[in-house]
Amino acid sequence: MAALSETRAHRREALAVLVLRLALAWFLLVWAINKFLAPDQYMRLWNYLHDWKIGESGPYYLGAVQLVVILAIIVGAGRGVSYALGLAMHIVSTSAVWPRLIDPFAIEKGFPVNRNLSITLAALGAFVALWLLRHRDHWSLDAWLAARRDRN
Repeated sequence: MAALSETRAHRREALAVLVLRLALAWFLLVWAINKFLAPDQYMRLWNYLHDWKIGESGPYYLGAVQLVVILAIIVGAGRGVSYALGLAMHIVSTSAVWPRLIDPFAIEKGFPVNRNLSITLAALGAFVALWLLRHRDHWSLDAWLAARRDRN
């Protein structure tokens, strides 16, 4: 009976990490694709947030690098590195809006302008959790390859 309970817990754990991994990959994917769909918008946003210009090809280079990392996250390849890179990408974004996170209830022209940024901190926590749980990501390419090596 204990083995059955352990198997169920193992599956629930694997499912939880898979859901977390795919949700965070989607979170990053939306922003990466936007760099290709609206590069001018991203150039202006980068300049506004970081106060330096990335040039016309910058969004494409950044988007391409992000897509590679996101694909690795989606399949669970190189978990230690790819999950850390996903976290690092999000830290860059979070650090750019940090002053606005401190004042989540700011009102401008009758509209709460910083409230939705609280999502940034939730995602940051989720990225940290994914990295910490990387060895529990049993339904990843890395885990599959390791199990295959162990069988041979």
